[in-house]
Amino acid sequence: MKIVLATNNKHKIEEIKNILSDLQLEILTLHDFPDFPKIEENGKTLEENAILKAKAIYRFASLTTSQFTNAIILADDSGLEVDALDGTPGVFSSRFAGERCSYKDNTVKLLSLMENIPWEKRGATFVCVVAIAKDLENIETVRGKVRGIIAREERGENGFGYDPVFYLPELGKTFAQLSFKEKNEISHRAKAFKMAKELIKKDFGQR
Repeated sequence: MKIVLATNNKHKIEEIKNILSDLQLEILTLHDFPDFPKIEENGKTLEENAILKAKAIYRFASLTTSQFTNAIILADDSGLEVDALDGTPGVFSSRFAGERCSYKDNTVKLLSLMENIPWEKRGATFVCVVAIAKDLENIETVRGKVRGIIAREERGENGFGYDPVFYLPELGKTFAQLSFKEKNEISHRAKAFKMAKELIKKDFGQR
């Protein structure tokens, strides 16, 4: 039995593999399938995008390789939903500043839009949706989320994406100021993949 993570993002891969490390299953990523085509993430919700990616992998697998035999596909989509921006960037989080933008471009745009927003109205939610697919007709989704505040400037050197501006009042730190271990215990992605892991354990009798 294998698990295939539907991502090439090295930061996500590191976090997800750590969360799933106690499963007695081989974990592959799209790096193991260099011919896999780019997936157009055109869903209107995080759930739609996660399912779209999971289905795309299965279609590719059925035509091209036997490595997916008895594999579980885990496809995720994540987004930052900012209260003062009516939930933006949401499903467009990774390309908020344009199709080929960098993490820095996205945070700069976000901070610019939030420049005059008072502290008490800077609330935001980080959301991660994971689709767990055994085949094209058997797909479940789980959702993890964490509340925070958009900081007025970037803080911290760890993490990736919006981590330097996602501030956790209860810890007094941004995601980027947390250690890898700390973040991977409380993040939206950690919560979602821990739920996915429990579903996998239930289905395959792992303890």
